Amino acid sequence: MRCAAPMLLIGALAAIPLLAAAPPDGREAIGQASSAAERDLAQGLDDLAKLREAIRAEKLPLSDELGGLENRLAALKRELDDTSRAQDTKALELGNLQAALKLRQDESTYVANLLDEYARGFESALHVSEVPKLSAPLTSAKTARDNPDLGPDEKIAKQVDLLRVSLTRLMDLVGGTRYEGQAVDAEGTVARGEFAMIGPIVLFAAAGGHPAGLAIPQTGSALAAVRAVDKAADAGIAQVVEHGEGSLPLDPSRGGALKELMHRGSLIGYFRKGGPIMYPLLCVSILAMTVVLERLVFLAREKRNRAPKVVDEILSRIEEGDVDGAIRAGSGTKDFVARALAYAIQHREKSLSNALIRAGAAELHRFTRGISILDTCVTMAPLLGLLGTVTGMMGSFGMLGGAELSAPSQITGGIAEALIATAFGLGIAITSLIPMNYLHNQAERAKHEIEDASTHLELLMKPILDVENARREERVLAQLARDAASRAVGATA
Repeated sequence: MRCAAPMLLIGALAAIPLLAAAPPDGREAIGQASSAAERDLAQGLDDLAKLREAIRAEKLPLSDELGGLENRLAALKRELDDTSRAQDTKALELGNLQAALKLRQDESTYVANLLDEYARGFESALHVSEVPKLSAPLTSAKTARDNPDLGPDEKIAKQVDLLRVSLTRLMDLVGGTRYEGQAVDAEGTVARGEFAMIGPIVLFAAAGGHPAGLAIPQTGSALAAVRAVDKAADAGIAQVVEHGEGSLPLDPSRGGALKELMHRGSLIGYFRKGGPIMYPLLCVSILAMTVVLERLVFLAREKRNRAPKVVDEILSRIEEGDVDGAIRAGSGTKDFVARALAYAIQHREKSLSNALIRAGAAELHRFTRGISILDTCVTMAPLLGLLGTVTGMMGSFGMLGGAELSAPSQITGGIAEALIATAFGLGIAITSLIPMNYLHNQAERAKHEIEDASTHLELLMKPILDVENARREERVLAQLARDAASRAVGATA
């Protein structure tokens, strides 16, 4: 139906010329055909209009549906964008939460490690008499990290409990504290009594007041050892332990505190602890100091004796050709450069360059004197310190292998001797190295000044030397001529 209407229209248009050219007798038939074609054309146009209406009627719902779908698609896109932004925000928040969680976990691990380290350090700081009364919280805090039955909060709680116990102990130590325990007296008998801790001092008194004295740790034993002082002091200790108050007429360190105070930070004290190797180190340090002081005095004197005007006057007179005036200007001067130039000018007849070399070497020898001794001291001091280290360590390890293992102070004394000797040796070398480099620098500076002045003098003396050599050759030739003439006269006679 959709194709018929256009075909009829085309047929009608094609029949119009035929109708015009048809014969009269056939016009009727053509008219009928034309009428039929017009009717078909009208019918086709009508069908075409209906078809267009149908197409329009079908197209509008589709357009509306398409517009609705497009609107829905735009809404879904907006919803997708909102969902994506929300997802990105949630992902960012999740990342921040994970980072915060990781930070909190790291902080928790760090705090746990600190508390664990504090527990171990706290145990080493305890007096041996305190260990029994603090063993429960101490053991609980030390084993909390490795206990699989405890949660993280419970592990931290047990470690914090030890921290509270340590703070309570610290507050008790401010005014002193007393607690029960056991100790071993000088005869090896275990006695039960009471301890009194007053700052770093721990006192013990058994029931009845004997034994009583200072409670000190002993190697290889979990019990403190009681060391009596004298009867009056022991009675005072028993009173303090029993009643919490009293007087203690004693120095618990038995003079060791005063002696340590005298030698602490003292150079003499360190020297005495350093062993026999300290005396060679002392000699080396005195020698190095003597050389440094002598050289500094020498440089100060040479700086005071410098006379740049004299050097300029010598060179000016040489430039003018006044050699004798240059020698007079340099005679009696204390400037080392002027002295070297004057010596070279006076001995120019032999060789000016060799005279300059000899004079410069003599002056440089004065500047470098003693530097080799200082260099030897810089090299020897660390070696002597190393020798002291070796001897001190030998003594310490010798005690470890012998029967004197129960004397830890002697062992640590040998190690201290080794460290002190090394420190003194390095200190001497370091303090001597700086002035040695300074002296080297001053010697190089003097060498440069002499070489510069010598080169300038050689340039100025070259024409003068040429003239003097020419005159000397003329005198030699004249002398030879006179000798030849005298010989000829003698031969004629």
